[in-house]
Amino acid sequence: MIVRQETSGDYDEVYGLVKEAFASAEHSDGNEHDLVAALRKSAAFVPELSLVAEADGKIVGHILFTEATVGDDTVLALAPLSVLPAYQKTGVGTALMEKGHRIARELGYSYSVVLGSETYYPRVGYASADGFGIEVPEGVPPENYMAIKLQEDAAPVAGTVAYAEEFGM
Repeated sequence: MIVRQETSGDYDEVYGLVKEAFASAEHSDGNEHDLVAALRKSAAFVPELSLVAEADGKIVGHILFTEATVGDDTVLALAPLSVLPAYQKTGVGTALMEKGHRIARELGYSYSVVLGSETYYPRVGYASADGFGIEVPEGVPPENYMAIKLQEDAAPVAGTVAYAEEFGM
């Protein structure tokens, strides 16, 4: 498997991948593929943090981190993480997150937040966001709202997350 930066030539394949990956997902609004397309045009888009995983000659996974803020601090929001159903539970998602975190560190980002499975994301270091001083949005189960500190010497953050407007939050 190869994890690399997404290119514009990947957009159509990634669109279909994201749509298929979330078609039977327990928590999905059915628009994740359109969200990815919208976020690529956003000021919050960080091209280096839109990654694909290739295996067997095709794209089997995609991850996107976009900029968000906590108070005056810029952080990253991981959303979405998509893996084709046939490749789920094979390490694709973990590989995408680990490479994304490594690149984010190199780019100087200090934190990443995610809304997701409380059993999946902790395996790569995500923990309850409120433990980092990040407020859990109203109506979101606290165990599903997580963050990871990407830089050991990162200054503390405090407040609510302001996402790119494309998220509609």
